[in-house]
Amino acid sequence: MGCFGNVVDSVKSFQFRQTLSQLITLGLIVSTALILWKGLMCITGTESPVIVVLSGSMEPGFRRGDILFLSMSKDPIRAGDIIVFNIDGREIPIVHRVIQVHEPNNVKETFMLTKGDNNPMDDRVLYNYGQNWLQRHHIMGRAVGILPYAGWMTIIMTENPIVKYVLIGTLTLLILTTKE
Repeated sequence: MGCFGNVVDSVKSFQFRQTLSQLITLGLIVSTALILWKGLMCITGTESPVIVVLSGSMEPGFRRGDILFLSMSKDPIRAGDIIVFNIDGREIPIVHRVIQVHEPNNVKETFMLTKGDNNPMDDRVLYNYGQNWLQRHHIMGRAVGILPYAGWMTIIMTENPIVKYVLIGTLTLLILTTKE
C-alpha cells in the first residue's frame, strides 16, 4: 500500500503543479497584454489607441469592422481631420470628420463641428441638448491608421454576448486541459 500511495501522491502533485504552471502562464499573457496597452496609451497620448468602427456613417472611407489607430498630439485639429470623440454621458465613442473649426479671438478653447461622411447632416443632433460644438476634452484621438475588417470579432462579441462567454470558456478549458 505504501508504494501505491506514493504513486497517487506523485500524480496529484504533478497535476497541481501543471495546473499552477498553466494558470501562471495565463496570468503572464494577460498582464503582458495590459502592459502593451498601457505602453501604447503613453506613446499615442490617448486613452484608447485602437478603436473599432461600429457603424457605416463614415463609408466609403471607413467601414463597419475596421480598426482605427489613434493618436492625440498637441497639433491643432483642423477641418478634414477624422477624430474619435465621446459625448458626455454616453459610452460609445463616435468616429467622424471635423467639418468646421471655430476659434474665437478672446477664448483659448477651440470648438469643432463634426459629420459622418455618409450622413446627410452635421452631428449637432448627436451632441447633448444645447451643445452645438465639441471641445478638446471630448476628443479621444485623431485617426492615423487603419486595419480593414479586423474588428469584426469585437462587433460579433458585443452584439452577441453568448459568443464571448463561449469563446472565453473554450479558451480557458483549452489552457487548463492542455498538457505540456
